[in-house]
Amino acid sequence: MQARSHGAAHPIAPSEAIRRVRSRVGAAVLALAALFAVPAAVAAAPRPAIAVHGEAALPPDFDHFPYADPAAPKGGRITVGVVGSFDSLNPFVFKGNAATGLRFGAEGSNVWESLMERSLDEPFTLYGLLAETIDVSDDRATVTFRLRPEARFSDRTPVTPDDVIFSFRTLSEKGLPYMRANYRDVDEVEAVDARTVRFRLKSGDNRELPLILGLMPILPAHDWKDREFEATRLDPPIGSGPYRVTTVEPGARVVLGRDPDYWAKDLPVRRGLYNADELRWEYFRDRNALLEAFKKGIVDLLPESDPGRWSTAYDFPAVAEGRVVKETFPLDVPRGMTGFALNMRRPLFADVRVREALMRLFDFEWANRNLDWGLYERQVGYFDGSELSAYGRPADERERALLAPFPGAVPSAFLDGSWKMPKTDGSGRDRHALRAAFDLLRAAGWRLDGERLVSADCTPFAFEILTQTREQERLAMGWQRTLAALGIEARLRTVDSAQYELRRKTFDFDATMWIWPGTASPGNEQIHRWSSAAADEEGSFNLPGVKSPAVDAAIAALIAARTRPELVSATRLLDRLLMAEFGVVPLFHLPGQWVAHWTRIEHPRNTPGSGWTLPAWWVRAGGTEEGGKP
Repeated sequence: MQARSHGAAHPIAPSEAIRRVRSRVGAAVLALAALFAVPAAVAAAPRPAIAVHGEAALPPDFDHFPYADPAAPKGGRITVGVVGSFDSLNPFVFKGNAATGLRFGAEGSNVWESLMERSLDEPFTLYGLLAETIDVSDDRATVTFRLRPEARFSDRTPVTPDDVIFSFRTLSEKGLPYMRANYRDVDEVEAVDARTVRFRLKSGDNRELPLILGLMPILPAHDWKDREFEATRLDPPIGSGPYRVTTVEPGARVVLGRDPDYWAKDLPVRRGLYNADELRWEYFRDRNALLEAFKKGIVDLLPESDPGRWSTAYDFPAVAEGRVVKETFPLDVPRGMTGFALNMRRPLFADVRVREALMRLFDFEWANRNLDWGLYERQVGYFDGSELSAYGRPADERERALLAPFPGAVPSAFLDGSWKMPKTDGSGRDRHALRAAFDLLRAAGWRLDGERLVSADCTPFAFEILTQTREQERLAMGWQRTLAALGIEARLRTVDSAQYELRRKTFDFDATMWIWPGTASPGNEQIHRWSSAAADEEGSFNLPGVKSPAVDAAIAALIAARTRPELVSATRLLDRLLMAEFGVVPLFHLPGQWVAHWTRIEHPRNTPGSGWTLPAWWVRAGGTEEGGKP
């Protein structure tokens, strides 16, 4: 899909968003900075690791990450399946549909790498990769990285400050919106010497920015010379990672081969990781085709999120014979939010009572039992399953002080922790739930006219639910069923991925299902999800259109937090505010991560708290070339 012009949206830099928040809420909020203030840290010598709060958990001489096995065998092939298609190998721009598996995420930094590597066992801590050290000045005005002398791209050219400068300037001007937004807080970047690069920051307010710069993908300037960066490309790119692109079949297959002379294979941040000689991503038309390919051994491992399939579809002979196993990996990070976003830009959803009524009309107990085998857990907030969740917890002094300029922003039940997610009897027609929802709608000016819910001027209550998969459509039908019991007409519209992305980015929907992933260290991404500025920014993840000075203040406070307790307080306040907005109808989350895999593919005993990660897995010595085939 060709993206809309970048000129259609202007991402807000985090420091600019904070300044806008402060100008809106005035001196009262600025005075609250004393609650989050601690003396500035003394300037430290360059160090090999950095944590956004506190210190790195691993010592400077650590041997490997806890979730890696340095004794893991090297060799073999791992094949992963993908539903969809691709037409580009450039994952850094909107244009085109980029292939998966090239950089970052659960599938690893396979082709491109960053200055530092994130530990998946810590909230937000980085250890040196391309850069051997990082130095943040005591006033947080500069961030300096010292490159490793051995750092090389796959064509054996050294990684230099010029490559870092090129990457920064290119991505801040032409990269994905979140990159352009984050990097706008940098005033300038310069080469100090042949191995050192320094970023000068516009403000010290953005405490995450040094780490965000540490995670910036570093591109070889010479590979992009005389090439339009925003154009799609299918020729194998040059990176510094452990793999090279060896085979490309547009829309069907991407194959990565191990670089035998990978420069970082013996670094602690790489030891025991990236074990397969070859990684394949096979593309399939739909989930059913992918599942059949897994059963035949064409695909080696398959993450699953559908309870119905997990309960019934994995009963083929290889499972009974022990050649395929189903595993559940526990998580110790916030579950994020999965739900139906209600577009508050629409007058129909402007009243919070209407939004709360629609939330009450999603019968989770009925849907979980009848559609999902009773395997899901109810979503109750935006940071479930962690210390960041406000659910069932009273607000502390820091939260109440932050709220002081915004009387009435949080109803008392949310403030004292007594508010509970409603439960039904699971019948799909719980009379108490229907009555509670109807009372809210009637208070908002709606009434029943025969079998229809109408406004004072007899306009029917009707809206469209936008979906893009069969699973989403099935959930929407369950919600539609309960809505109809109160005379609400919910029309379902299922579109392909290209149409969905365009409508999502331009907020052209009434209600739609979306997932906001959880993080143990909330920061700048919350601006693009929930700030008032993001509500008007096409392409942002503020799908409901939340516009709240109190939410803006909570986001500013969590970004400015200097200690973990301060971050926890600010995040809990954000959680309360968003729950009280009822801009999202919460759905559910899994009890953990479900992954099925052929036993020729193995993994370490320790799994990071954020979930399984492909780089830590390996092919068992003597394993077959394909899952079910010798």
